[in-house]
Amino acid sequence: MKKKVLIVEDEFIVANNLRQILERFSYTITGIAASAEEAEASLRNQKPDIALLDIRLQGERSGIDIARKLRSENIAFIYLSANSNQNILEEAKTTEPYGFLVKPFRKKDLLVMLDIAWYRHKQALESIMHQESLLQQQITEVSHENLESEQKLLKIARILQSHLPFDLIASGLRPLTMDAFNDKAYLRVGFDEYQFIGEKELLTISNLTKTALTVILANSHTDVSPLIYNHETSDKKPNVPSLQKTLIETFTIQSYLVFPVTLGNGQSFHYFFYSRRQDIYNHHHIALLNRLRQCLIAVAETLVNSASSLIIPTAASSGLPAFSSIIGKHHLLLAALDLTTQVAPYNTSVLILGESGTGKEKVAHSIHLLSPRKNGPFIKVNCAAIPATLLESELFGHEKGAFTGAMEKRKGRFELADGGTIFLDEIGELPTDMQVKILRVLQEKEIEYLGGGSPVKVNVRIIAATNRNLEKEVAAGNFRLDLYYRLNVFPITLPPLRERKSDIEDLANYFAESFCREFNKPFMGIATSMMEDMLAYHWPGNIRELENVIEQSAILNNGKSALTLRRNLTGTATASTPKGDIQNLEDVKRIQRDTERNYIISILKKTYGRIRGINGAAELLNIKPTTLESKIDKLNIKRDDFMNSEGNY
Repeated sequence: MKKKVLIVEDEFIVANNLRQILERFSYTITGIAASAEEAEASLRNQKPDIALLDIRLQGERSGIDIARKLRSENIAFIYLSANSNQNILEEAKTTEPYGFLVKPFRKKDLLVMLDIAWYRHKQALESIMHQESLLQQQITEVSHENLESEQKLLKIARILQSHLPFDLIASGLRPLTMDAFNDKAYLRVGFDEYQFIGEKELLTISNLTKTALTVILANSHTDVSPLIYNHETSDKKPNVPSLQKTLIETFTIQSYLVFPVTLGNGQSFHYFFYSRRQDIYNHHHIALLNRLRQCLIAVAETLVNSASSLIIPTAASSGLPAFSSIIGKHHLLLAALDLTTQVAPYNTSVLILGESGTGKEKVAHSIHLLSPRKNGPFIKVNCAAIPATLLESELFGHEKGAFTGAMEKRKGRFELADGGTIFLDEIGELPTDMQVKILRVLQEKEIEYLGGGSPVKVNVRIIAATNRNLEKEVAAGNFRLDLYYRLNVFPITLPPLRERKSDIEDLANYFAESFCREFNKPFMGIATSMMEDMLAYHWPGNIRELENVIEQSAILNNGKSALTLRRNLTGTATASTPKGDIQNLEDVKRIQRDTERNYIISILKKTYGRIRGINGAAELLNIKPTTLESKIDKLNIKRDDFMNSEGNY
């Protein structure tokens, strides 16, 4: 079936050229529009499959205005632009386009981008249909289960979490009555952990009296239709207490969504979704809830009619083994994990974004473990660690005699990952010629051996990661636009540690216990002063840097006291020695020198004596290789200090 394309372009010559190219390749043109108004008129006459949008159009409105309408109607669109500067890319990104072409573009680029857009759109529609069918089935099953209302709401919370993000979910009849507060709610306290919030719990957490709550309930308003609130727009009467203001202040809420449904007896029942993130809710969430309305009404009927006599635990958890090595409960991390569970069941390409040391590899492995490919191989490739001259052979394999030293045929990483997942870490470091070959794998699902003449089919899911801003790399001409959009089908961004400092204590204790167990030392806790310093630090090296700090403290700990900080968190070691052991300034210098020397030796053992490169000692210590080499020489560290007589580490 021919795909239908709408061309929105104010330059007649460009628009006509596009029409001729597309018709030659069996596309049907539904219309050519030079302004937003003409585009809307064309959309009313005939709905296209894909639209090509110039950003600048005739009149006051731009292609971005049309993009929002297309997005709301589930129509794929590709931007056309005369330049690719960062500001335009950022503005275009907010509408979640299916592609971006920079003028002038080649005919081949246009056709490839249309294929990518159609592929992404089809994947998205299939995913949405499958997810919503499953959601309806799961919610309907909950409505039929013989459970108390609290357990039913908890099940609904778990079902909806990855599709409609929240930090607090609540439900209850409206309007509120002054004599009793009967809303039931769950506060998310971990990835799959929820704390029940009823009247008693709310009074305790908010430090309110029963009388104060009565006043609050009396002043609370009732919404009659689905609405989205942001924190700055919800305080219509800032000095008047209300239930929403109480919840906002108590749980640091930034935005929330209200979804009312009408029960069979005419009563109004409301579902509330609260988030600590700003502007998290949009019309897509309301549209999803509207499609689930009948299922949610059925659940609401049972929530109202079931009498609760069960004692609810303070937290309920089922946990997922795939996340067992990911520590933290900050809402930004939980949001990323929600996306992980959402995309895992599909073969969709995933792009994991985040600074170095934020845990991108762990998330990639979690996607693999949660996918139908979990019993297949998980192959890791650090694109920055393989020399450019060996990269093609490492990824795709080589035939015997393909180059000097190729004594036998060898499989590459892609073929080794067949039936499983390949994780391409630091993909932003790939040379341009290799980017073309990776694009071919994504498009054709096949590879070609170095020195080979025939393609080899591979069944591989690709997960990529980078600490670079790929949009800037695209704008600078360092990364292919078509590969970026092929990879960026489903992006997941991991927050840096400085943005989730509430997780530092849990992470520190986890690493400390692990290292003390590894070093056969009792774990006596972490000193308060050390924890305070860690909470105040900005962590440019993120979790990896925190792990190194804890390992150093564990190595130098005597096993009789709490761990103390052994560096000043700027890369320099610091001594922590009991009073009375230091006689003069020379003693201080000697202790500091010995402490730093012991720590560097421990890192060299860990890296098998390797100083430079990825995961080398210099990177782990967060200093330049030349600086480390100078320290090794100054501290008289010899090879025998980190190797035994047999030459082992």
